[in-house]
Amino acid sequence: MADPLRIGMLGLGVVGTGVARALIEKGDLLAERIGRPLELRRALVRDLQKPRPIHLDLLTTDPSDVLENPEIDLVVEVMGGEIPAHEYIVRALRAGKHVVTANKEVMAKHGPEILTIAAEQGAEISFEASVGGGIPVIGPFKLDLMANQIEQVRAIINGTTNYILTKMANEGADFASVLAEAQELGYAEPDPTNDVEGIDAAYKLAILGSLAFHTIVRPEHVYHEGITRLTPADFRYARELGYAVKLLAIARARDKQVELRVHPCFLPEEEMLAKVDGVFNAVTVDGDLVGRILFYGRGAGAGPTSSAVVADIIDLAQRSMAGQKYVHAPSYTGRYQFRPMDEVCTRYYVRLLANDQPGVFAQITQALGDASISLASVIQKESVWMGEPPTEYAEIVLMTHEAREASMQRAIQAIAHLPVVHEVGSVIRVEA
Repeated sequence: MADPLRIGMLGLGVVGTGVARALIEKGDLLAERIGRPLELRRALVRDLQKPRPIHLDLLTTDPSDVLENPEIDLVVEVMGGEIPAHEYIVRALRAGKHVVTANKEVMAKHGPEILTIAAEQGAEISFEASVGGGIPVIGPFKLDLMANQIEQVRAIINGTTNYILTKMANEGADFASVLAEAQELGYAEPDPTNDVEGIDAAYKLAILGSLAFHTIVRPEHVYHEGITRLTPADFRYARELGYAVKLLAIARARDKQVELRVHPCFLPEEEMLAKVDGVFNAVTVDGDLVGRILFYGRGAGAGPTSSAVVADIIDLAQRSMAGQKYVHAPSYTGRYQFRPMDEVCTRYYVRLLANDQPGVFAQITQALGDASISLASVIQKESVWMGEPPTEYAEIVLMTHEAREASMQRAIQAIAHLPVVHEVGSVIRVEA
């Protein structure tokens, strides 16, 4: 059997512990399958005294013990966050070590530069676990789909928000109570901002967009909007109209432009993505040769993410055994420009409260008409009592035909300022 592949780890939290446990407990099986042992040499942690579910005598608080250690061939970064993970990844690559990371923030913000550094140093950076947890998505984009002209990627890539939306849809519960439950179960962080505001999904979409369109996509190119304003009423109306509500990540190429956006969507109930519930993730890809394909599975947690990290380690070990050269830095083309969100065209669902009196609807439709927006349907069947003293308002739901985002936002502003309108509750885009 060949010499061992010597591994150093950065971070030993939930995912890091899962990776370490797999390397130790499955060591003999993996060595048999690879033809080369995988040997964990060092692990960087913040606190040597912290109790851990596995016992290791390899811990250190000095990053140099991993990054500049000549007895380590491959560094596994599972610290999370941008700082200091970005610096450590670059240091490891410049020291000629291969790197495996699960860090979507670092790869979204610095991926092209990191890949270039790796190629210059004759090393490799693998990041399958950065998107979709245990779902194999990055690998297919880098190889299996390379012959395709990718037209569209649509994805549910945040398990926390998908869990919350599923509970709200099935139980009629409000956002705050379901979020608290998700935090108790460990699905949501104590500070859930990155998840519920769509930031986490935007990082992941930036990575997928770069791979799909061979264009450098930064997080700032991705429009993102969260789920905090959704109410039980929106889910009731969605069901009545034949839709599910999902936080959808969309990357679409049209007319030499790419639009990249993350926001709540009404999806037709018969769509594959509309049926993805709970903490599961899914990614659909439309290619000119392959058509539409679906990747589906658990997107988060120690098990799925550890599986993807260890898979990257195995891949690097097998290729080094075969004497295979590592891939060159990716080439990015100037084929596409980024479409501003204001120029995106889609349909819209609007829920608002207005005075229950004659002439109200005429004023609302006038505001929409002034923005060149036509209506597909209108629902008005519930009254809501609000304020002190209680006032009765009509709840009106509008479904539009396709409209330009800038026009829709202009119309919403005009409607919100009408004296007869009490509140514009929700504006949700509709994906056919």
